[in-house]
Amino acid sequence: MVSMDTPLQGLNRAQESFDQAASKVAQPIELNQPQQDTVSLSDAMVSMLQAANDYQANLKSLEAGNQMQKSLLNILA
Repeated sequence: MVSMDTPLQGLNRAQESFDQAASKVAQPIELNQPQQDTVSLSDAMVSMLQAANDYQANLKSLEAGNQMQKSLLNILA
């Protein structure tokens, strides 16, 4: 059978990466502190877009594996 572990692990890694980037953007600002950027929004957006692309690529791999399993079962049945 076709292994689905690798695409599933990739989906999890992409989700974790997206969550980390989103949490950096969503950090609360302390009003008493002088203005200083602790997060580069452009870096965070690049990370979020990369994570979204990784997620989509792993999802396509998972769909392809699922289709291969269906085809194999149809051949064997």
